[in-house]
Amino acid sequence: MGTDDESIRVVGILGAGRVGLVLARLAVNAGYRVLVAGSGDPARIAAPVATLGPAATAVQASVVAREADAVVLALPLPRYRDLPVEALRGTLVIDAMNYWWEVDGLRDDLADLRTSTSETVRGFLAGSRVVKAFNHMGYRDLEDEARPSGAPGRKAIAIAGDDAADLAVVAGLVDAFGFDPVIAGPLAEGIKLEPGAEAFGADVDADQLRAMLDRFPASQRGRMVARARRIRPDAAG
Repeated sequence: MGTDDESIRVVGILGAGRVGLVLARLAVNAGYRVLVAGSGDPARIAAPVATLGPAATAVQASVVAREADAVVLALPLPRYRDLPVEALRGTLVIDAMNYWWEVDGLRDDLADLRTSTSETVRGFLAGSRVVKAFNHMGYRDLEDEARPSGAPGRKAIAIAGDDAADLAVVAGLVDAFGFDPVIAGPLAEGIKLEPGAEAFGADVDADQLRAMLDRFPASQRGRMVARARRIRPDAAG
């Protein structure tokens, strides 16, 4: 694999758990320089990051924000409020996080069906260019299913965002990482990729993934979202 996207040379990963390290490995395999930050001292994650090869380096989160051309958020979602807002201003930020109420607790800010969690993250990261991607496929499938472009049975990753140019860049990353990109729509449509939606957990090809996204409005989750979005407090009175 490899990439011809000259706009992205350095990929930053905020989060050194299972998802973060798998995405870091995919980025290294695609030919990118990769900066990985966990929580706290980079020495704590130096050993697992070293297994990715010389193109990957364990660093502070501030270094990721300063030096990466695109930053992937692979943190527990409630930690989005710890992100360096000013340092990420103007940066392409790829939100791979999910809301797990069993682990994260019941959170009104993350469970509100009137908005996607990525829109909530974007609202906090004023000035960042947020695109949803890499959240709906399990980390084992991400690690095992990467294939060169055009390979039979290649699986797909859906992405959602409001800016066409940013979507094109992230689509290029998805392709370089080993998957067919599928545009889900604007960032609000990222709710179709969250837990509770049919596409969440999907390990399927592009046609199957598009069909899942198309079926969302008629699904139970889709109807719940539609009801929530028809009644907005700011529309009352």
